[in-house]
Amino acid sequence: MAFIPVAEKSIGSGGYKDGKFISFLKKYQDAETIFDHWKDKYEEAYEYTMPSRESFYEETVGERRTDKIFDETAVVGIQEFASRLQAGIVPTYGRWANFEAGTDIPEDQKPAVNEALDEITKYVFEILAGSNFNQEVHEAFMDCAIGTGVMLVEEGDALNPIKFTAVPLPKVMLNNGPDNRVDTVFRKRQIPYNQLMTAYPKAEMSETMLKAIEENESKKANIVEGVYKIYDEANTEKFKYCVACMNEEEIIFEKELSGVGSNPYIVFRWNKGSGEVYGRGPIFNSMAAIKTTNLTVELILQNAQMNISGIYTYEDDGVVNPDNINLVPGALIPVAPNSRGLTPLAGAGKFDVAQLILSDMRQNIKKALYMESLGRPEGTPMSATEVSERMADLSRQIGSSFGRLQSEFVTPLLRRVIRILSKQGRIEIPKIDNREVTVISQSPLAQAQHQQDVAVVNNFNAILAQTFGPQILNMIVKQDEVARYLAEKLGLPEKLIRGPEEQQQMIQELQNMAQQSNMAQNELGIPSQQPQGQQ
Repeated sequence: MAFIPVAEKSIGSGGYKDGKFISFLKKYQDAETIFDHWKDKYEEAYEYTMPSRESFYEETVGERRTDKIFDETAVVGIQEFASRLQAGIVPTYGRWANFEAGTDIPEDQKPAVNEALDEITKYVFEILAGSNFNQEVHEAFMDCAIGTGVMLVEEGDALNPIKFTAVPLPKVMLNNGPDNRVDTVFRKRQIPYNQLMTAYPKAEMSETMLKAIEENESKKANIVEGVYKIYDEANTEKFKYCVACMNEEEIIFEKELSGVGSNPYIVFRWNKGSGEVYGRGPIFNSMAAIKTTNLTVELILQNAQMNISGIYTYEDDGVVNPDNINLVPGALIPVAPNSRGLTPLAGAGKFDVAQLILSDMRQNIKKALYMESLGRPEGTPMSATEVSERMADLSRQIGSSFGRLQSEFVTPLLRRVIRILSKQGRIEIPKIDNREVTVISQSPLAQAQHQQDVAVVNNFNAILAQTFGPQILNMIVKQDEVARYLAEKLGLPEKLIRGPEEQQQMIQELQNMAQQSNMAQNELGIPSQQPQGQQ
């Protein structure tokens, strides 16, 4: 594998640092400053909910940090929350989005385009089902429960065209752009020097870097991958991708990424404050209840230990020696005459009060994590109607966060997937004058929200038909457009709906059949039926 040496640039008194590295380092330090304001808060949340996750301060892969956990309500709750979020937004083996023609495409061309896009949608979700997406998205959603999730979407191999990686938040630094959206992502990695050529086969390295690889072959290099948006053109998606070796202070690889879906990093937040970069999730917002619950259980266990083992008083009579007393069944303890010996001390803890506090705090945690929104009644499975109602209730509770996840996760993710598959020649997106398609969410939570729109249309039709009759209803309402609207809201594939031309043909056939029926009746002398009100 050939590496092309690049010339080092002198920067006067600053030594031999490359000017590109200095610019890169400035952006990295800005993101690091923001990161430092948040990492203590995030570290505390991870310690109480995901102790096996990597620490913000040291390498803890596979290491458990359970010293602060005495109650597992939040530990179990964050797992259930991530699973519930996955089932509601990107259900496993489900089709949770559609690709449809945009509003700019002429109406007469939409049916053909949508039918082609339906086949592409089917293929895309087959690729997702066969990839590691479902495993990685669960981890990313757990990070999102704390505040911020990061998903890396890369090209895979011939067997798995797309590879997904839930990047741990301690390894990521973020920054906002002028529009207050995340436009900068830095990822910290440690790669052995002897693997740098394999990890970045197209890298261009200086003589200094090549010498460092040779001298530090078995050691690990501190690598930072950076992706940040370029604002030199309006209404364009353009990013700079750089790889820097921080040990040698050198950019070893860079390229420009352009086009929709070119950014490999998908950053999404549950909620956030105005002007903030990092998100605030349900775990982040309920840390007071989580810490109180763990402290309460810890005190209960301490009190229980004291009540089980006992605390005793004794008279200092010169006979009773506590250092020689072994409190076991059948023990004989010498005491002086008229001495009370050992006297049990009553416990001071109030278990009933502690249990009340514990019950309230656990309830607050479960409420914050929406653990009861889709709870299953004991003994009987939920009906489809009940599931739909509970999903609709959940969609109302997380309406704002659901909208943010749609715009920051679902849509960018699918655009990235489309870009990779198109680049690999696996799909070809139909375009009209190079106009992009629209991503429409069809997840259970989105469907629950669409049900409200469907209910409005159905109620209107029912009231109008009951008040004025079906004939007036048909005169006022475009029933063919209503049918298409309901099909869209319910996620019905385009190929199942007849097009305008086919509908007109069917109407003509029905009219012809009616005329033939009337002619046959006239020949037999049977009077034709007239509509009510006509003579």
